[in-house]
Amino acid sequence: MSDPKHLVRTHAFTPADGLHVRHPFNPASELRMFLLSDRAGLTRAALSLARVPPGKESFVPHAHRGTEEFVFILAGRGRALIGSEEYDVGPGDYIGYPIDGTPHHLRNVGDDDLVFLQGGERAAFDVVDFPTLGKVSVASGAGPVRFHEAATEEALPLTAWLASAPDPE
Repeated sequence: MSDPKHLVRTHAFTPADGLHVRHPFNPASELRMFLLSDRAGLTRAALSLARVPPGKESFVPHAHRGTEEFVFILAGRGRALIGSEEYDVGPGDYIGYPIDGTPHHLRNVGDDDLVFLQGGERAAFDVVDFPTLGKVSVASGAGPVRFHEAATEEALPLTAWLASAPDPE
């Protein structure tokens, strides 16, 4: 009898079973991601098993405006950037990233792969700040991720769209 789609046996993965990912703005970025949620048929929750080789980094410091994320370290040694500080992390450490604007990033400082679970919300739309790049990205569905210069972003309150104040009744 074959396994149901709900059961994912990660011990049988080969490198070819994962996505080999590099952030386009970070030459030190390199990781292999195994999309566990997709393999189990989940469409609302996202969970991946990730491996970052020694001396490499996950992506680039960033902060999501619309989706929460988390990381749970399984093996290896890393340095986690949380805000403006770096922290040593290792097996059993959990890091939650709410949408509070705190930039985060992970790099491998050990001699073995840094292995972790990463997950969060799936959203059809997200905006991500990249403070070290001075960029903001906008992602919508499976389309391209669009990067914009953060300095040109302009935030207007809803009241800026009102022609006049509402009439008192």
